[in-house]
Amino acid sequence: MEEMEITSWQTLDAIKKSKGAEIVESVGSLQTDHSMSVFCVIEEDYLELLYSDSAANSLRHYEDRDEFDQALEERKEEAGETPFEDDEDRDYDEDEEDEDEAEFEAEDETEAY
Repeated sequence: MEEMEITSWQTLDAIKKSKGAEIVESVGSLQTDHSMSVFCVIEEDYLELLYSDSAANSLRHYEDRDEFDQALEERKEEAGETPFEDDEDRDYDEDEEDEDEAEFEAEDETEAY
């Protein structure tokens, strides 16, 4: 990772709004966290634009997608935005099928004796 200090939010905005920029995700909030990271891809460059109202702004360049994804996950953890398992995401039908199969297998084993 390479990092460069940027003095102006306008410079970061210009990078973010450039024609070929694909915004992957934003983490944090300037209103509540006093910093925000915008992860974007421009052609083959993986960038993090770090906006801050209390420290220096910066531009971070990552070597590859793996390093980029790892940094994104780290920022989410720092900001408390890590995902958690939601009951709505669970597939209860699949769980019931697994239980039915386990009961069926248990019955087969007892019949074999």
